[in-house]
Amino acid sequence: MTDPISDRFSHGSPPREIAVLRREGQGPCVVWLGGFLSEMTATKASALDVWAAKTGRAFLRFDYSGHGASGGAFRDGTIGDWLEDALAAIARHAGEAPVLVGSSMGGWIALLAARKMPRPPSGLVLIAPAADFTETLMWERFPDAQRRAILEDGVYERPSEYSPDPTPITRRLIEEGRNHLLLGGPVRTGCPVHIVQGMADPDVPWEHALKLVERLAEDDVTTTLIKDGDHRLSRPEDLARIVEAVDGVAERG
Repeated sequence: MTDPISDRFSHGSPPREIAVLRREGQGPCVVWLGGFLSEMTATKASALDVWAAKTGRAFLRFDYSGHGASGGAFRDGTIGDWLEDALAAIARHAGEAPVLVGSSMGGWIALLAARKMPRPPSGLVLIAPAADFTETLMWERFPDAQRRAILEDGVYERPSEYSPDPTPITRRLIEEGRNHLLLGGPVRTGCPVHIVQGMADPDVPWEHALKLVERLAEDDVTTTLIKDGDHRLSRPEDLARIVEAVDGVAERG
């Protein structure tokens, strides 16, 4: 199995440097959109790269600014910045009408990107999609002390279950995220959607995913609920279901 091709490019003003791994193959290209503080070399993205190599599919993954191998500081980023990163990577490397695979925050980014691309994607696979999470899963759930830290200090250093270092939740992240909220009305993608969601997910509850399903009233939506699945969905059996979902949507594209 050959290695994916590494690339870097800059975009935006001021410029942000984005690190990319792309695998040549048949299209439509499958594009991985990772989660909040995740990296393109993490378990699910790597499993899909193995699938792409075996099946001859074109596959693209990248790190948002402030994530992984890309430039910038995480605490400076917003949903809008990371959406711009995704659109720039897609335009540069993925061609027309790719399949977008978004995990957690990447699910929100995928839905936003689908509305801004020149043509609708060939399909979406959304893994524990965290649409509107800065508002509904963060701000609305934060106690007063955490909200006060964000408003008065500009940042709340949130303890993380996934890292020894706290995660900075900035006032700019919360306030800019309000420009991109989706779940208050219909969500239209113009393509087939497959949602994979763990029912034991403490970070993105399965009810949150079903609210998104209700908003996707005009699209062809398939939902896979994994009863004992957590947020990571990185066990071998979880990865097999994700690969199966991506394979099915990619075939239709």
